[in-house]
Amino acid sequence: MSNGWVLPEDVLRDAPTYAPRAAELADLELLLTGAYAPLAGFMSRADLASVGRRGRLADGTSWPVPVTLQVPAALVEGMQPDDPRRRALVLTDGEGAPVAALEVTDVWPVREGVAGVGGPVRRLGDGGHGPFQRLRRSPEEVRALLPPGRVLGVFADRPLHRPQLAQIAHAARTLGAHLLVLVPTGEESIGGLPAEALVRSVFAARDRMPPATLVAVPLVRRRDEISDALLRARVAAAYGVTHLLSTEGMLSGAGLRVLVPRELAYDNRDGQWRWREDIPPRNRRLALRQDEIEDLLDRGFPLPEWHTPPAVAKELARARPARRHRGLVVFLTGLSGSGKSTIARGLADLLREGGERTITLLDGDVVRRELSAGLGFSKADRDANVRRIGWVAAEIARHRGVGICCPIAPYAAARAAAREMAHAAGAGFLLVHVATPLAVCEERDRKGLYARARAGLLTGMTGIDDPYEEPTDADLVVDTTDLTVEEAVQRVLEHLTETGWVETRLQSA
Repeated sequence: MSNGWVLPEDVLRDAPTYAPRAAELADLELLLTGAYAPLAGFMSRADLASVGRRGRLADGTSWPVPVTLQVPAALVEGMQPDDPRRRALVLTDGEGAPVAALEVTDVWPVREGVAGVGGPVRRLGDGGHGPFQRLRRSPEEVRALLPPGRVLGVFADRPLHRPQLAQIAHAARTLGAHLLVLVPTGEESIGGLPAEALVRSVFAARDRMPPATLVAVPLVRRRDEISDALLRARVAAAYGVTHLLSTEGMLSGAGLRVLVPRELAYDNRDGQWRWREDIPPRNRRLALRQDEIEDLLDRGFPLPEWHTPPAVAKELARARPARRHRGLVVFLTGLSGSGKSTIARGLADLLREGGERTITLLDGDVVRRELSAGLGFSKADRDANVRRIGWVAAEIARHRGVGICCPIAPYAAARAAAREMAHAAGAGFLLVHVATPLAVCEERDRKGLYARARAGLLTGMTGIDDPYEEPTDADLVVDTTDLTVEEAVQRVLEHLTETGWVETRLQSA
């Protein structure tokens, strides 16, 4: 591919625009900076097929993963790849600011309403957006900063605690290498932390490292761990890395030497981190597992200094405060008449009495009227309604409030999307399945909906002629058949208390 193409400004001005998904935007940035060389744009259909078959581009160049862009088919309908004036697509960030121009040289159907597009890209404007711009250097800029000789690369996709820092220091000292720390920032949440918090935590550990260069790289994880590892090796090599330190058994590739360090342990005798087998068991402390670190943070306990430098611990505590001080989405789902709205109102009232956080109730009927007016009850409209509720609730939780939602939310994929939005906002998510049986819901039928559906006067009624996909991932299941409102609310409150999301002093009436 070549990115030397030029289109007239009037063509670009009139070209259709599209905001790629987060992973595609990350790929776009790496294409524009040259980190994906020899790729200079999104893959063509031929390249995509060749990579899938034999791990090589159509011209025979080794390449490990697809780098593709999918757009609404209507957007590229009528484009003519053989006409330079009718093959431009302007790619924007999520806020609509132009990032790059794509010369569409190949278009193919992916599925109904979606097309794949391929072609070279070139940057529009300064391309600067998001935090830590000074760390988002191109490979060419980074290579110019590196001293001659060996370069030890480390992908810091988790905070660096003392055992990792000791491994890095040992490897750099043994190789006599300059350290290049690559911080993946292509996802909103990385290892449970917002990307910005991960960068800050790595900076907080800098005084514990050998002399180092830090660079933010908008990489995202692929589903295939082997291909992902090979891609990381390619990107690291583009930035000038000669040796790559990996605790995940990363495969060698792109001409790099890959080092897999031995396991370290803390020696109680002198407070040093050494190879585990060199320390007698009675004097040995093993590194904390990730779930142990998260549990300490969730409960508001300090990370031990023998394991985590205080500056790093401070950043982690700020980014992941104790659950009782963190934003939360409580998402109640169930059939109409199951009692979810009643439970939601009771829970909201009780949490407001505690006064610890701002509480916002997103009732299904109110949301339908105020936020989702105009939507019907097709599957697409129901999913759109749940996505809107999930997004608003996640933004509430992002600012450490509690968003309580109680839509029917009959489809698992939409509920999963709401959970993902909450986690991306650095918040908790509690899915409560109000599993009151259909027969009981029909007996209540306060709105007369079931009676109308049974009489054929209403279509698309969940549980009658429209499916309800029962959650298999609910954090709590409540059946209100034989429970009072107070008892049902207390069940939810007890779960929130046991898991540390609210103070123990709260009690329902």
